Amino acid sequence: VPGTTWNEVAADAPTILATKTDGTLWAWGKNEYGELGQNSSGDNAHKSSPTQIPGTSWSRPFSYTGGSMYALRTDGTLWAWGYGEQGQLGLNNVTKYSSPTQVPGTWSDVSTSFSNTMLATKTDNTLWVWGWNNYGQVGDNSTTNRSSPTQIGTDADWNKVAGGNYRGWAIKTDGELWGWGINNYGRLGQNTINDSRSSPVQVPGTWNQ
Repeated sequence: VPGTTWNEVAADAPTILATKTDGTLWAWGKNEYGELGQNSSGDNAHKSSPTQIPGTSWSRPFSYTGGSMYALRTDGTLWAWGYGEQGQLGLNNVTKYSSPTQVPGTWSDVSTSFSNTMLATKTDNTLWVWGWNNYGQVGDNSTTNRSSPTQIGTDADWNKVAGGNYRGWAIKTDGELWGWGINNYGRLGQNTINDSRSSPVQVPGTWNQ
């Protein structure tokens, strides 16, 4: 790919997002839902070369195979665009956006999920999740989709998040590991199988960050 100053890349989708060391954000590939962030969408709007998304000070890109795109800026703001029919863009609706639009809040760690669910921690170490919730993967003790960031619990000691296949994971600052969502094959580590959890449950042990 042309250029020698690339910094970070998100390649989980038919659309590729990447930042350069100068803080610019670039995208190429599929643009069916506006994933390229160019205020356009459709089968005739795909790009086979890196195309700059407006703005600077971009720090970390994130992508999901379903066409939902995200990026953090150096000031901790989170921006979303692309496919949003399960509310996974966090913009209080279920539509698509063809330009980056800010998700309210100031964020520190973000993770996409295969299940059209987003997980994130804010700079105050609170935990927030939104999007599709058919197996309780939002973690708010429901199976209702959430189109805006929804706080999980009241604790302010969450550190890292990771999205899975219809499940979510988060590590606290003291090394506790918590999971929620679908539990097929016993993936939540609770010594049980096929009992989904719609609220975080702790996995025994203390874990690295």
